[in-house]
Amino acid sequence: MSKAALTLEEVSKHNTKDDCWLIIAGKVYDVTKFLEDHPGGDDVLLSSTAKDATDDFEDVGHSTTARAMLDEYYVGDMDATTIPARTKYTLPKQPHYNQDKTPEFIIKILQFLVPLAILGLAVAIRMYTKSESA
Repeated sequence: MSKAALTLEEVSKHNTKDDCWLIIAGKVYDVTKFLEDHPGGDDVLLSSTAKDATDDFEDVGHSTTARAMLDEYYVGDMDATTIPARTKYTLPKQPHYNQDKTPEFIIKILQFLVPLAILGLAVAIRMYTKSESA
């Protein structure tokens, strides 16, 4: 006779060093006996209780041996409907920020270069007309 699927509420009660259950890939594991032997320390496992720890488990890149060890800690299947759906975080809309402020930058350069060009042109004309009259 198979056990009923466990709910998140039931699994969440097992979140101490003396009683630690994890949810990984839809299955529940009692890892209490493994806490002291876990290479990452017991805090890593305890921080993954009362939630779906699948991503935590996969992100570390556990070995085939570690995955095989899970079988000896298997308690039962998880009732997936009791795990809240993950919401994907989306960044809030922000106004477009023009970092180099191109229009203002170009105007400032032109305010400097145009008078300089006029001055250069005036000096060139003056030198040209002076050399012709000599």
